[in-house]
Amino acid sequence: MASTDDRPILLLDVDGVLNAPRRQLPEGWQQGTFNGFRLSWDPTITARLRELHESGRVEIQWLTTWTTDADRLLAGPMGLPRGLKTHARADSAPTGFLGSLDGASGWWKLAVAQEVTAAEPDRRIVWIDDDLAEQADDTGDWLAANPHVLVVAPDLSVGLTHSQLDAIEAWL
Repeated sequence: MASTDDRPILLLDVDGVLNAPRRQLPEGWQQGTFNGFRLSWDPTITARLRELHESGRVEIQWLTTWTTDADRLLAGPMGLPRGLKTHARADSAPTGFLGSLDGASGWWKLAVAQEVTAAEPDRRIVWIDDDLAEQADDTGDWLAANPHVLVVAPDLSVGLTHSQLDAIEAWL
C-alpha cells in the first residue's frame, strides 16, 4: 500500500556518512563509543539533517548495518531525531560494521532501496551511502531507470559534507 505522504524519503547510512574515521578530528567534531566502536561526526551536519527532517522537507529513514542501534544508540548523541523508521537486512547484519555487506543475491542495501521505491512510487528518494560508488556496477541500471532517486556517495574518510547537503537541498 502506497503512502499518502509526499515528503521525499532520505535513506541514511552511518559509517562513512555520519561517522568518518579520522585520526585528527576537525574543530567542533564529536566522538563517542557505541557497541565498542569509536565514531566521529560533525554535529553541524547532523543538525542540518535534523532540520531537513523536522521541517518536513524529508523523512529520514535509517539504511545502515547499525539497523535499530542507529536509533537506539546513535540518534540522540548525534543530535538526530529518535523513532525513525529502520530498514534491516533480512539476515540481521551485525551492527557497527564498517563497509558493505554483499550477499549471494547482491548488495542488501540496493534490495532495500528497491523495496522502498516500489512501496512508495510517488515519493522522491535521497539515498546517502558511502558504498554507492563502490557498488556502481550493481546500482547503475536501476538508478538510470529511477530518476526520482538521488544518490550521494560521501568519501568514507570525510563523511557527508555541507556541499553535498547543499546539492541535496537544491534537488529537493
